[in-house]
Amino acid sequence: MAEKIELLDTVALLEDLPERKLKRGEVGTVVEILAPEVYEVEFCDEEGRTYAEFALRANQIIDLHNQGEALKIVA
Repeated sequence: MAEKIELLDTVALLEDLPERKLKRGEVGTVVEILAPEVYEVEFCDEEGRTYAEFALRANQIIDLHNQGEALKIVA
């Protein structure tokens, strides 16, 4: 069973989003919970500048906080 995504969790994209110029695997932070299974995610560069921020559905992201459990690879 997947862990619930929470505010400030680190997540990664599970799919390319060409309209947003983002690729699968890019890492962001949940900055708002908009609705059940809908999250505002912020993507920042290495200097902390935001380059994208928008709503994503839970099936578009994976929580990277695994609390010691092995991550499952999603193909």
